[in-house]
Amino acid sequence: MSNSNITVFMPSVLTLIGIPGLESVQCWIGIPFCAMYLFALIGNSVLLLIIISERSLHQPMYIFLGMLGVTDIVLGTSIVPKMLGIFWLHIPEIYFDSCLLQMGFIHTFQCIESGILLAMALDRYVAICYPLRYTAIFTHQLVTQIGAVVTFRAAILVAPSVVLIKCRFQFFHTTIISHSYCEHMAIVKLAAENVRVNKIYGLFVAFTVAGFDMIFITLSYIQIFFTVFRLPQKEARWKAFNTCIAHICVFLQFYLLAFFSFFTHRFGAHIPPYIHILFSSLYLLVPPFLNPLVYGAKTKQIRIHVVKMLCS
Repeated sequence: MSNSNITVFMPSVLTLIGIPGLESVQCWIGIPFCAMYLFALIGNSVLLLIIISERSLHQPMYIFLGMLGVTDIVLGTSIVPKMLGIFWLHIPEIYFDSCLLQMGFIHTFQCIESGILLAMALDRYVAICYPLRYTAIFTHQLVTQIGAVVTFRAAILVAPSVVLIKCRFQFFHTTIISHSYCEHMAIVKLAAENVRVNKIYGLFVAFTVAGFDMIFITLSYIQIFFTVFRLPQKEARWKAFNTCIAHICVFLQFYLLAFFSFFTHRFGAHIPPYIHILFSSLYLLVPPFLNPLVYGAKTKQIRIHVVKMLCS
């Protein structure tokens, strides 16, 4: 019997090989990945500490920023320790159920992050376009409800993808995942059975979350720009626009990396695997790394409190 016909029944352990084609330099690639993770962990923890301890920052904009910080910490912690275990300690094995759990965490918190970016865009839209009604609309109760809906939406959309893999697949071509973490399509491609339903559902979730959120974020910023450019004073225009710069930077880097990773995985047959996997890893590591830098540098209130903390 040829190797192509060999299948594995319900494997208990899978093997993550890291970055195919770059195995010899993975130990060096782990250094910047570890540095980005540590900076993201420290930076987002400092942001959270400042937002929690300063009562003046208990406003919707900063509460959403705190939610984003928590999401970034969980997202980074879901992938980097195992990734460094592969790169540095040569421990590529992972239990099948642990792999599914990692996949669920990664995709759930990606959806949550996208939802929080949408909430932040709507917050800026109301603050700039309807400033007199802002405090009446964005109450603490509404912020709590938005956080709950964003989390519930992510859990409801991602859970079926985990269940479909766990319940539908029994036979696998191989137990080796050509990736540095457990990603939905990377696991689905291992199956020796019909994967059409899994692929369709993966596309449905991707376009439902990213498509819906991107459309409303873009519409919010278009309305914001129209409102800002109608302001009579140049100083007022710049002040209003300046409150959105940080959000626009985070929005662009998150979705540009997301779409590059998504389309190269499904349609980039001629792109070397290591390019795709490097960008997939950066897509999960760069936003948590950059968010504290962007908001720390562009948000005056946070910058002031960071300086106070360092001086004290």
